[in-house]
Amino acid sequence: MNWLAKINLSTVVTRLGAFRSAIILVTMIVLALYCGYRMGNYYHSYQSQTLAQQQQRLDFVYQQLAEKTQRINTLDVELAVERIANQRTQELLKSIEQEHFQVKKALAFYEKVMAPEKAANGLVIDHIELSKTESPHHYRFQVVLVQQLLRKRYAKGYIDISITGSLDNKPSKIALSELSTLSKKDLSFSFKYFQIISGELTLPENFVPESINVSATLPKGKWQKYNRIEQSYPWLQTLNTMAQQAL
Repeated sequence: MNWLAKINLSTVVTRLGAFRSAIILVTMIVLALYCGYRMGNYYHSYQSQTLAQQQQRLDFVYQQLAEKTQRINTLDVELAVERIANQRTQELLKSIEQEHFQVKKALAFYEKVMAPEKAANGLVIDHIELSKTESPHHYRFQVVLVQQLLRKRYAKGYIDISITGSLDNKPSKIALSELSTLSKKDLSFSFKYFQIISGELTLPENFVPESINVSATLPKGKWQKYNRIEQSYPWLQTLNTMAQQAL
């Protein structure tokens, strides 16, 4: 850059003359303007082309976004309709299943009462129902007894209940007398067709029940022979049966 500092404008004008110097100066100015104009046009065209490409891409993205949004909305509506239809189907199936359960149970019960020839003779423990109460570890129970003799007389006797499970992580079997204040009279029966014996019991806090055992004893009498029958029911299954009937 030292050579530029050595150039003296007055000397150049004196050597070339004022006219030539003016022409050279004008030519340089015109050339600079032309080069600037061409470069400006080039960058302007490049930027315009770039902007057009970006705008085209942006329009395509917007179009894709609109199509995806519309598709999502359509799928949301279809999913909502499917959920409603599935819910109604589940409710219908549940209702039909409950009705079938009740009808089947009622039919089996009355067959035992009115048509004993289709089942074994004698006293039958039809089923037991368990239901939770608001108090912790406290339950209500109902035992349904059915007599299936062709020549029906009054069946007289009493029932007993015990719970099998785990107490403090050890196998245990607890009699109803330890879980309830019911007396032997409360657990007695005398019926011709069927009878329901109900009561309440409270399990120990650290006791995990596994099964409930029901026995019915017919003491020897004038019109009946001694007989004793037992039936064991899984605890959770008994609770589930009760919950199913309550629905």
